[in-house]
Amino acid sequence: MRPRYFAIVPAAGQSARMGEPKLLLPLAGSPLITHVLRAWQRSRVGHIVAVIRPGDERLAEVIRTAGIELAIPATPPPDMKASIQTALRHILTRFSPTATDAFLVAPADVPGLSPGVIDALIERHLTGDKSILVPTIAGRRGHPVLFPWPLAAEVHSLSAGEGLDSLVRRQATLTVPCDDVAAGNGINPFADMVTPEDYRRLSE
Repeated sequence: MRPRYFAIVPAAGQSARMGEPKLLLPLAGSPLITHVLRAWQRSRVGHIVAVIRPGDERLAEVIRTAGIELAIPATPPPDMKASIQTALRHILTRFSPTATDAFLVAPADVPGLSPGVIDALIERHLTGDKSILVPTIAGRRGHPVLFPWPLAAEVHSLSAGEGLDSLVRRQATLTVPCDDVAAGNGINPFADMVTPEDYRRLSE
């Protein structure tokens, strides 16, 4: 059986530094989150799961309209790690992944996410590499990151003060140069949008 690839979109943040729901801000004619979802949809991932806070109906409607599966926990996730853990439990229940499968993670506020970069990681994983795969452009690391499915258990074992970056540091990690495949929607594929200044820069 060929490996399956699951994309996780952690979209349960509160946009504290932005001051308003940033994932719904318009960017090039569409909500920011739509650019991220389209990138995943144009890639070779087979299933996309977005995690949102309970009661966030406006965001839920945008995501459902895009045809993306939602995982909504009973209580708001306190951080991105908790959102990813929610998605992993959802994937485990719905799809029963095997050791040959993998999951990919990128923040929900990276509107330049590149399908070419996503597919480059998948191509490398298909060679049988069991490392965590991190893309690079001009030597700089970015998103998404691909994790072999067996590491899902490690995500659930992270301590309260650890994020997925701790797992990346501990495990075998391979960087995948993506300079030749990074073309996307004209936005820097690794640029996230955290502050109003980021939004103004990306909107120019």
